Amino acid sequence: MSITPETDAGATWVKSSYSNGDGGNCVEWAPSAATHGTVPVRDSKNPDGPTLTFDTQAWAAFVNAVQRGEFA
Repeated sequence: MSITPETDAGATWVKSSYSNGDGGNCVEWAPSAATHGTVPVRDSKNPDGPTLTFDTQAWAAFVNAVQRGEFA
């Protein structure tokens, strides 16, 4: 994982379907960047802020763990 202060201006960001409806607690990721081997993740309330960048294998492992309920 790395932290980057800038994001790819051409990236298409997708908001988590688990984000609440009042505009808070929202996480976005840029699936288009995954084709380059990294997955950037950011706070949708601060789109110009830093992003966390994960390699695709680490991101897939995290998503699978969430789907299995390992963090509940």
